[in-house]
Amino acid sequence: MRIKYPSSLTDAEWLCLQQFLPPRSPKGRLRRHSLRSVFDALFYLLRTGCPWRYLPSNFPPWQTVYYHFRQSCRTGLWVHLWRGLREAERRRVGKNPHPSSAIMDAQSVKTVEESAHISGFDAHKCVKGRKRHLLVDTLGLPLMVYVTPADMHDTQGARRLLGGLKYFVPRLKKIWADAAYRGKELAGWCKRWVIGTWK
Repeated sequence: MRIKYPSSLTDAEWLCLQQFLPPRSPKGRLRRHSLRSVFDALFYLLRTGCPWRYLPSNFPPWQTVYYHFRQSCRTGLWVHLWRGLREAERRRVGKNPHPSSAIMDAQSVKTVEESAHISGFDAHKCVKGRKRHLLVDTLGLPLMVYVTPADMHDTQGARRLLGGLKYFVPRLKKIWADAAYRGKELAGWCKRWVIGTWK
């Protein structure tokens, strides 16, 4: 019997998610666990933050859940799902699914010593950790996210954030940004590779 948690998918959410799942190969093995129970386990992990091995026993084994998570990352399922949800929300409020304007900013966040690899010291904010570079549409829905060490300058982070964006957001014509992104070099690069107007 399926136990429901607050993080479990509703029937409508599962129906929406199924549109993004690749069809099962006819030559593949039969599944011992339903994909819905696997995704319920993933959303439980996401909501509670528990370690993989601490998954409750009514979910599929953690190794099975982890395997499907890695497969979803490898095939780009999360990115397709993220874009699909954003486009659906924009349609729901009467907007074009592809935005023409966006807002860019960065935020430095502290990290603990155990999170070794991506870290640096942001002297301006006096923060040791990471910097999140975000591009959102005018509804505040994320278009792109990029994480760097906190000591990376915003203009360098902007190049990494916006690189290759033109293909995914074809209608983007305008990006609003604060004074940290000021500079003719970055503005020229954006006009050439990303958009038509820089404000």
